[in-house]
Amino acid sequence: MAVNNHTVFLIGFMGSGKTTLGKKLAAKLGLQFVDLDEQICFTFHASRLSSLIEEKGIDFFREAESKVLKEIDVSGKLIATGGGTPCFFDNMDWMKSKGVVVYIELDEKTLFHRLKQTDLSERPLLKGLDNEGLKNFINRTLAERKQFYSQAHIALNPLVTDVNEMAERIRSFLPS
Repeated sequence: MAVNNHTVFLIGFMGSGKTTLGKKLAAKLGLQFVDLDEQICFTFHASRLSSLIEEKGIDFFREAESKVLKEIDVSGKLIATGGGTPCFFDNMDWMKSKGVVVYIELDEKTLFHRLKQTDLSERPLLKGLDNEGLKNFINRTLAERKQFYSQAHIALNPLVTDVNEMAERIRSFLPS
């Protein structure tokens, strides 16, 4: 059953699977999938997000992220946000006013193992970190972001909740 013109935002730490899960959930819910990072690259003609951040800086990126988020036609879409998106400006309040915000919640150990498998050089905030640095970054940043992530309408752990059950939980939260 499609959820028509509703909007769902996925938030969570980098490596939590927002893009991968987002594509599956969008298909289950009958929504169009949008990756906010890809949208930012498109808007600013950047081949990679890491290049944009290296060239323009993190402050420019956070402002661009907020601007692009608010310029997207969000109706009928599931939007996978960046890990920091809900933590800056009024982004979290704005997303909550436009749709259902779903926190993809994973523990630090799982995030560490997932992020270790990725190319850290493609993640500007993680570039150059060794294992200890990565663990410390996850621990510190997740603690800082919890206050924002905890404001989501729904928190789901993909390690204990399958995609079908996630879709049903989200569907039950949408207005009729």
